[in-house]
Amino acid sequence: MHDLNIESDFKPEITTVWSFPERGKWSTHKGTYRGNFAPQVARNLLLRYTKEGDVILDPMMGSGTTLIEAKLLKRRAIGIDINPASVELTKRNLSFSCPNSYEPEVSIGDARDLSFIEDETVDFVLLHPPYLNIIKYSEGNIDGDLSNISDVKRFCTELEKVIIELFRVLKPGRFCSVLIGDTRKNGHYVPLSYYVLALFLKNGFVLKEEIIKIQHNCTSTPYWQKKVSENNFYLIMHEHLFVFRKPASGENISKIKYSAGGLLTFFEIPVHKE
Repeated sequence: MHDLNIESDFKPEITTVWSFPERGKWSTHKGTYRGNFAPQVARNLLLRYTKEGDVILDPMMGSGTTLIEAKLLKRRAIGIDINPASVELTKRNLSFSCPNSYEPEVSIGDARDLSFIEDETVDFVLLHPPYLNIIKYSEGNIDGDLSNISDVKRFCTELEKVIIELFRVLKPGRFCSVLIGDTRKNGHYVPLSYYVLALFLKNGFVLKEEIIKIQHNCTSTPYWQKKVSENNFYLIMHEHLFVFRKPASGENISKIKYSAGGLLTFFEIPVHKE
C-alpha cells in the first residue's frame, strides 16, 4: 500500500474560503497533470456530503483525483473522460491496494451522454470542466473535447448538455459540486463561473454553497506576472466551487429558488472574439 500521510497533509475545511498552498501528496496523488485540483478538495467534499458505500460520479475525471479519494474513503466511484490518455493515466493512479475499498469503474466516455447510468442512482457528483480552451487537453485531436472550445456561448451550450445529464442521474436531495474558474478575453474579465452557475439553476438545481478556492502554483503565473503592468489587469488567482442540491420531488423550494430565467437574462452571454 502507498504511504498515505493523510494526517499531516489534511485537515477538514469549515469556511467558504479554501487555500491549499501545499497539495496533498498521499497515495498516488501528483500535481503533474495540468489543471488537476488538490486532493484536499475532493476529500473535503466527500467527507461532508457522502458516506461509505455511496456512488460518486466524476464525468470529467482527468487524472483521477476524485476516484483516488473515493477509493481511499470506501466510496463506490464511476469516472469517465473523453480523452483516452486520461483514462489510462487514471487507471495507473488507481493501481494501489486499499483494504475493504471498492474498485472504481473507469472508462472512456462523453459527459453529455451518461445513458449507461440509470436515473437517480448517483449519490454525489464532482465536476471539474475545462475553463474554455485555457488548457487544450487534446489539442483539437478529439472531437467533442470541451477544452478545444474558445467561444463562450458554444462552450455553455455544450456544458448545459452535461448539466442536464447530471440532474437526471443524481438522486433527489443529493449534491453536485462544480469547480470552475474565470478567464480574460480582449483585456476584459469573462465571468465564466457565473454563466455556469446560471445554467445549473436554470436546469433545476438549487445552490447549497459557494466556496472560493485560492489558486497556488499555477505554471502560467510567472509569465502573466510580467504582463500585469503592461496590460493593466489583476491576476485571477481564485476559482469558484459551487455545491448544488437536487430538490426532492414535490419539494417546495419557493423560498430558496430565485429566478434562473432572470439570472440568465442578467448574465446574457456575450461573444468574446479571439
